[in-house]
Amino acid sequence: MKILLVGASGIIGKGVDAELAPRHEIIRASRNSGDVNVDLKDAGSIRAMFEKVGAVDAVVSTTGKVHFGDFAEMDEEKYRIGIDDKLFGQINLVLIGRDYVAPNASFTLTTGILSKDPIRYGSSASMVNGAIEGFVKSAAIEITSGMRINAVSPGVILEAMEGYAPYFRGHDPVPAARAALGYAKSVEGLQTGQVIEIF
Repeated sequence: MKILLVGASGIIGKGVDAELAPRHEIIRASRNSGDVNVDLKDAGSIRAMFEKVGAVDAVVSTTGKVHFGDFAEMDEEKYRIGIDDKLFGQINLVLIGRDYVAPNASFTLTTGILSKDPIRYGSSASMVNGAIEGFVKSAAIEITSGMRINAVSPGVILEAMEGYAPYFRGHDPVPAARAALGYAKSVEGLQTGQVIEIF
């Protein structure tokens, strides 16, 4: 398969790349590196990416920013970071990408454990992750041309614990290589409308 991997330069993206590259052609997309550059907050940038890469058999997104902060200090601007980047960035990958991908292509988005197990300072991440999961489940029943859509919801990633450990006490970190198996399941399997949890 020809797979467009958005967020290829990140920790999870590198894990997914290592898992899928031995079996498939990977086109790596990131904001500032890779085979093609993309800004998820810019629909024009997403469209330009698809125009450049041509039809692909799978789109995998392992990226998206949210703001972590004390709820007492959260405001619309801080919530908008996650809404505009992680939420609508990934939704637009599907809305725009469906006009460019090959028949029977799949989309795999990224959520995370905070939709089920919130942490202090994580209200934006929990909100965005829950919205993405709702989008995936509902889009799957209407998406056409044999296309599929799933999300992978990993726990906190082991390789990122240096920065996140104080907020994830008691969590069992997931190695990026294990999280990558969820993306392989979505891309290479037949499931649709699923949230594949890797906790």
